[in-house]
Amino acid sequence: MTEPETIAFTRRLVAGDEAGYRDFHQQYSGRLFRYLWVVARGDEQSARDALQETLRRVIRHMRIFSDETVFWSWLTVIARSSLWDEKRRTRRYLGFLDRFKRHAEVEVEADSLPGAAAQQWLSDTLAEQLTLLPAEDRDLMERKYLEQQNVREIAASLGVTEKTIESRLTRLRAKLKTALLTCLNHEAKL
Repeated sequence: MTEPETIAFTRRLVAGDEAGYRDFHQQYSGRLFRYLWVVARGDEQSARDALQETLRRVIRHMRIFSDETVFWSWLTVIARSSLWDEKRRTRRYLGFLDRFKRHAEVEVEADSLPGAAAQQWLSDTLAEQLTLLPAEDRDLMERKYLEQQNVREIAASLGVTEKTIESRLTRLRAKLKTALLTCLNHEAKL
């Protein structure tokens, strides 16, 4: 698309033109699916789920673009973000199921296994404290410690320096440590 075509096309989408969204779907959904399929390493279901979320986010956050290359780059950022969010939701759900299964299998009194009970309490308290963090801080912790991305990858994807990411991680670890110690002190007083 030329610059005026891209402006007109994205302007129709911003205005909520239904025919414009049909055109958008026809022109970009297949391309976005192929992109997501590659990023998802051939996981077709994850790519399909992420495509649906991508299309929903495009409708919600559409803006006018003057260049088709910039428009496509914006779409790929949304698509990648949708895919990672879908993968995180799936991991959390599977983790929940695993914890539930382990909890259901263990029919031993908590007093007979104090180390296991303490470990479970710590795990539950940490999970609770993570949910209390702002979304971007929680995302940073999950990327670093659950997805095991290195600081360089995270910094590049967020467009900040490695030092910034390291500082944020240090601050977040200290915040979580303080919260855990506070919960532990409160638990000890009970």
